Amino acid sequence: QVQLVESGGGLVQAGGSLRLSCAASGRTSSTYAAGWFRQAPGKDREFVATVTWSSGSTVYADSAKGRFTISRDNAKKTVHLEMNSLKAEDAAVYYCAAREAGRAYKSWGQGTQVIVSS
Repeated sequence: QVQLVESGGGLVQAGGSLRLSCAASGRTSSTYAAGWFRQAPGKDREFVATVTWSSGSTVYADSAKGRFTISRDNAKKTVHLEMNSLKAEDAAVYYCAAREAGRAYKSWGQGTQVIVSS
């Protein structure tokens, strides 16, 4: 099992930036990819971005393209989500998740809240 701990959330003004981090521990050798998801009040959890651990290839939700950047640091077993030009609709609890190759996301962090003030 992989343990994930997010950090970096907080209050930011619309148009501002935040950098979220996710530290992984435990059985990380089996991790194929890590991703960020978010859930706003009253809404379903939605995909934001993912990065493949070995190659660093990335995929983004349309809402994140051009504004968010996901990256990983293999040595530190950390995944980051750089968020720029934040909008009110980006406010949510952001979750880090990890999965093995060919499998669904199984390991989840506890979440970090992002609040965007207008």
